[in-house]
Amino acid sequence: MNNWAIEAEQLIKRFPRRATPDSANGDNGPAGKTEPRTRWPFGRKKEPAAWFTAVDDVDLQIQQGEVFGLLGPNGAGKSTTIRMLCTLLEPTSGLARVNGFDVVKQSNQVRQSLGTVLAGERSIYWKLTARENLEYFAALFHIPAKVARCRIDDLLERMELTNRANDLVEKYSTGMKQRVAVARALLAQPPILLLDEPTLGLDPQAARRVRELVKELKAEGHTILLTTHYMEEADQLSDRIGIIDQGKVIALGTPAELKRRISQQDAIRLEVAGWQTEMAESLRQLPTVENVVPHYTGTDSLWEVNLLTANSRAVLPGIIDRLNTNGTRVVNMNVVQPTLEDVFIHLTGKALRD
Repeated sequence: MNNWAIEAEQLIKRFPRRATPDSANGDNGPAGKTEPRTRWPFGRKKEPAAWFTAVDDVDLQIQQGEVFGLLGPNGAGKSTTIRMLCTLLEPTSGLARVNGFDVVKQSNQVRQSLGTVLAGERSIYWKLTARENLEYFAALFHIPAKVARCRIDDLLERMELTNRANDLVEKYSTGMKQRVAVARALLAQPPILLLDEPTLGLDPQAARRVRELVKELKAEGHTILLTTHYMEEADQLSDRIGIIDQGKVIALGTPAELKRRISQQDAIRLEVAGWQTEMAESLRQLPTVENVVPHYTGTDSLWEVNLLTANSRAVLPGIIDRLNTNGTRVVNMNVVQPTLEDVFIHLTGKALRD
């Protein structure tokens, strides 16, 4: 048996497509109607007419003790992959092992090997204090009472929650709640942690503290599978990165290896006032320009526009000429070396936050 902390081979997860009231002239019957929810004998549901593949033939090998970043736009399959690895979803086909245990056949051993913090999941009880939460989960994990008391005290101190340990969690800030969730994940001292967007929605100070915790946990020998919507965070924390799009892993390597894929190109960052949708196609028609990705900043009607080009000096006059029309104007412009986010845009055609 190999020594991978996490491995997946040809992992696939499909979901039945749901019929919608506005489905027209397809498998769901006439426009505006849905197929009745018929059942086969003995309670078996009728086989769906169509399927959606959320994870499509994914292969992953994560080494013991490394931080592995799994990146992808919304709907790419990141969270579905995480949920299969932590046994919340059963794969449609393929194989996955965590700490050497099969996620389907040995699910109990898999759960004993994992600590999980899932995005969008309320994994702690807000009507309990932080200490009561940890005591409750320690009992669920069958940790002896004496051991649990010492471990809870240590975790509360480590998460800088000792002074607020007896306050109700509902009174905590978002960052404090996230630290309680991380403490819960560490209670049973699992060798592997699955952190699904652990800094999502946190203020800069709270997010920095979580990133520091990730570094500390790696130094202690934990294997960490991390998903994030913050490219700088992935670049800073990850030993290796996998980029997933439309259910498939399309790139794999260290941050430096991924950046070398587009090392001969320049990244142009623009701030544009009065951006119009059709301008993206106009810019793409310029020689050597590719991957034009606009993003609304939410401030003063400004748009951030990122693009790659093999010759920034030659193409800049054309870019400015096409943008400074019909009330649109370039507010700021920078030419920089490509970052990990530029690699992501190059491979997927969209920004990570899309």
